Amino acid sequence: MQAVVFDMDGLMIDTEPIYQFSLQKAAKELGYEFEQSFFFSIIGQPNDACRKIIAGHFGPDFPLDTFWKRWQQIWKEHAESTGISIKPGLTELLAFLNEHRIPKAVATSSDGEQAAFSLKASGLGRQFSHIVTGDQIPNGKPAPDIYLEAARRLGVDPEKCVALEDSETGILSATSAGMTAIMVPDLKQPSDEVRAVASHVLDSLYEAKELIQSQLV
Repeated sequence: MQAVVFDMDGLMIDTEPIYQFSLQKAAKELGYEFEQSFFFSIIGQPNDACRKIIAGHFGPDFPLDTFWKRWQQIWKEHAESTGISIKPGLTELLAFLNEHRIPKAVATSSDGEQAAFSLKASGLGRQFSHIVTGDQIPNGKPAPDIYLEAARRLGVDPEKCVALEDSETGILSATSAGMTAIMVPDLKQPSDEVRAVASHVLDSLYEAKELIQSQLV
């Protein structure tokens, strides 16, 4: 193991509940119900894919552009008023990687502007020199593109990278890229299929730190 690649939402920062609240509130204002089960189906997907899935789910009469602007407005207002907290164990894991000079990168389905806002609001903006976002690669998760690009920027073979993910699409993306994929589920537990391809499924980033540390000994 020579490098670690982090997903962002739901893995490092506790934003998935904010996304769920914002999407559901925006839909309700327009007279639609955004079920939790449907929200789970778009976790980890890039924005373009989410738009297509949402449009297909609600049908041709759904005001997608109005909805899209509104949920982003709600999300930003909520994040600015409450802040974005980081996940337990992240501080310790990042400190360990920095201490041992292990290169690290972010691979997030969020677009560049959204990722920059989230990382800054959570105090993580200066932690990463390499940030690959969903709008920078041809194919989003679960395709391997974003993790292959992260490895390229790090200058490390994908097979020598550990990927940390909370979503099923992220795990499939990382494993397709040839990385060792460790899952720390957030709102949704993995299916049997995803659990089978993940290297490990852990309860927290504390456990991830212990596992990575054990591989260095």
